[in-house]
Amino acid sequence: MAPHQTHKAIEGDDLDYHQSGRALGSIIGSAVGDATGAPFEFGPGGQWLRRFPKPVLGGMGEMVGGGSFDWEPGEFTDDTQMAMALAESLISSGGFDVDSVWEFFRAWYKEAVDVGINTGRVLRQTRHEGAAEAAHRAHGQSASNGSIMRIAPVGVFGVRLGRADTIRLAIQQSDVTHFDRAAATGAAIVAEVIRHCIVTGDFESALSEETFVAVAHELGAEGEALVAPYRQLLSSNFDPFSYEGHSNGSAWVATAQAVWAIRSTSNFHDAIVAAIELGGDTDTVAAIAGSMAGALYGIQGIPVRWTTHVHGYLTLPNGEKKHYRTQDLLNVARCLLGLGNARMSRPDTKFPAKEVHEAGVLAASLEGAADVDTSVAVVSLCLVADRFVNHSHRRLVFLRDEPRIYNPNLHFVVRDAVDAVNAFLHEGKKVVVHCHGGRSRTALVLKAWYMQHENKTHDEAHEWLSDTWPHYETWNDSFWDYLENEWTAHLASSLKENK
Repeated sequence: MAPHQTHKAIEGDDLDYHQSGRALGSIIGSAVGDATGAPFEFGPGGQWLRRFPKPVLGGMGEMVGGGSFDWEPGEFTDDTQMAMALAESLISSGGFDVDSVWEFFRAWYKEAVDVGINTGRVLRQTRHEGAAEAAHRAHGQSASNGSIMRIAPVGVFGVRLGRADTIRLAIQQSDVTHFDRAAATGAAIVAEVIRHCIVTGDFESALSEETFVAVAHELGAEGEALVAPYRQLLSSNFDPFSYEGHSNGSAWVATAQAVWAIRSTSNFHDAIVAAIELGGDTDTVAAIAGSMAGALYGIQGIPVRWTTHVHGYLTLPNGEKKHYRTQDLLNVARCLLGLGNARMSRPDTKFPAKEVHEAGVLAASLEGAADVDTSVAVVSLCLVADRFVNHSHRRLVFLRDEPRIYNPNLHFVVRDAVDAVNAFLHEGKKVVVHCHGGRSRTALVLKAWYMQHENKTHDEAHEWLSDTWPHYETWNDSFWDYLENEWTAHLASSLKENK
């Protein structure tokens, strides 16, 4: 897409795989940031690295739960609960409908265990007309971060709207609970950053002067005055360690810290850790950072130990308590793009789990892996719905059995999968690796693991798997080329570093 067209609307069917992967990454990334930040909420800075000096590759990773509201391991908080409420309203109404949004927010509020102070004051009212203004007049201080923490669905839905309507929608949803337009300004900026990153893959251009001008224009006469503090705080000169002013419970600083966390790092993992390390409102700052970082790095750039175990709940207006797991969150992103839920492939031939290496590594198809005991760790390379939720040690890896262009972060994904196999084995678990048919994707990860574990070449790994797994297939040339070149080079570099 030409640079001058990046502000235009794009239908979900017209997105390439990089763009759609970044849209999925924004929804999952926001939930992941929220869940990983939750245990450290309201605490001082430096907590993450004190607790996790090294990445936790086994078990449920760093998804430990707890915190002020005793969250389940991997459970997202009110930040993502409100995001899901907003997303469900946008999907069901086909756009912004204030009555629908109010209904979803109120249904959530009645059952919520954690509600922001300003948001709670508003949602105690029975009608949305004047509710935010009344709370502001009575208590003031409504420029909090609550309308930004839930913004990921607006950025994703906004791909189909274009820049101007995305900004407008972000302001409208903010005004439901936050009367102070400073909150709406931050929500509009972050929503546009998400939309722009999904479309272009470029973070810095999303924070260009053009974005600030567009937000100011939509805000009207007071727009420039509202945007000015953000223009300063979101510059590359912002330093969260020397800044003296509002806390990160405010719209300004929560947004600034989230942007800084992405700017000061080079991958999703480090951006989330940087956000949490600042302390304070850790789940919200990490959720905001995750929404933008996910839109930048895509679903394949988020550690699978986090994406696998993130989950949470939302009470719907009909009284249903909906449980969102990884695949549900992906479906929300797809529906926001107008694509509908992901289609589940028909059951393939059942290949029961078979040990292919004495270390305790097994291969299977999806239907075969579904029969393994819950004591066995599972590394899934396809969509599995809820099949393995009773396995404490599991990973859901996002991998397409397609040419390389469909797997923009193939190296990250393969390394994550291999690390998971090794971590589970180290914990004394047997590990079954499977994809839908147990053929091509299964072979990719098993061969990569074998090359690393045995210090073997790709040709040797090919011969090994051909002898031990009769369902092995090599039809994907991009997987073959990857193992021959990039993975081989990676292993050689790792070996050299370890000498």
